[in-house]
Amino acid sequence: MSLSRVENPCFLLFLAVFQAIFILILYRGGASSVFRGFLDAPQPWDYSKTQDVYTNLSLFTRAPNEETMPYCTAQSPIFVGPLTITFNTFPSERMIIKKNPFVRFGGCYSPPHCLARYKSAIIVPHKNQEKHLRHLLYYLHPFLQRQQLHYGIYLIHQAGNATFNRAKLLNVGIREAMKDEDWDCLLLHDVDLIPENDYNLYVCDEYYPKHIASAIDKFQYSLPYWSFFGGVSALTPEHYMKINGFPNTYWGSRGEDDDIAARIQLAGMKIVRTSIHLGRYKMVDLEQHKGSEEYSIRPAPLHNTKKTWKDDGMNSVEFKLLSRKKHLLYTNITVDIGNAPTLPPEGKNKEKRA
Repeated sequence: MSLSRVENPCFLLFLAVFQAIFILILYRGGASSVFRGFLDAPQPWDYSKTQDVYTNLSLFTRAPNEETMPYCTAQSPIFVGPLTITFNTFPSERMIIKKNPFVRFGGCYSPPHCLARYKSAIIVPHKNQEKHLRHLLYYLHPFLQRQQLHYGIYLIHQAGNATFNRAKLLNVGIREAMKDEDWDCLLLHDVDLIPENDYNLYVCDEYYPKHIASAIDKFQYSLPYWSFFGGVSALTPEHYMKINGFPNTYWGSRGEDDDIAARIQLAGMKIVRTSIHLGRYKMVDLEQHKGSEEYSIRPAPLHNTKKTWKDDGMNSVEFKLLSRKKHLLYTNITVDIGNAPTLPPEGKNKEKRA
């Protein structure tokens, strides 16, 4: 390259802009997520051509000798990419059980033909959302099996009439799930979101917390705002403890997602984000959510995260365990997490129901 070209102001400006864009991409998604989507799966995806989530799942049959089973292949042999997701039929629990014969009590599964390379716990907070749960279980079980994971599904049910507190329920779920097994990855999963592509791996990034639901149909398959960390995310137990988990003090709002984004930064980490071409999700009962714009702009901060994050989280969560029961498709944990503090009259108008 000639010296005159290097000294050309236009060329230097172009080079600076190119470097800035590249750094921005790495910051938003992390190097691993920027390139992993292109390496692991064909591009681009054609979401007009989809396959049933149970396609070829019957090819996974029990190995004749479990003592000599090999490790699962690095990439599942039955991946198809885009999946057909519809909510026209309400699946019965009996149907879901019949279609998932290798799922054990507690909603646990291990590949019958190979040794799983990853162990993922799926934590789903909810409050009286049976319809959403049934659709989620119908699609999520085969979705996870297609990825040859050892997994367990935990439903964390908030008892009583108190305002919903998703963040506190997640802290409870993590604590209870870690009693069962030394999980490699903790998937924090909204009950009404269904993944649309089986290449969207439910495993953690080795270095940073990973935001998985990067493209939800409610937001026209794009991020609603820069720091959004809601929907579905994945953290290792080490990541979760490093940020002191979720705050316990967000009642009825969705500001906890921004709180977590701030905690990740304060803990010296960054968010790794799944490509929007891969991290696509459909929302159950989307029509009911239209007109609800709680995510359309960045919520106003409710807490001074910089001052509170070390004291409000996993190290301060309090709850009463009411029941812990293993069903065939999931482990149900019902808890009393108390009531939201009484707000002054002017504060009540700001509270939004989840």
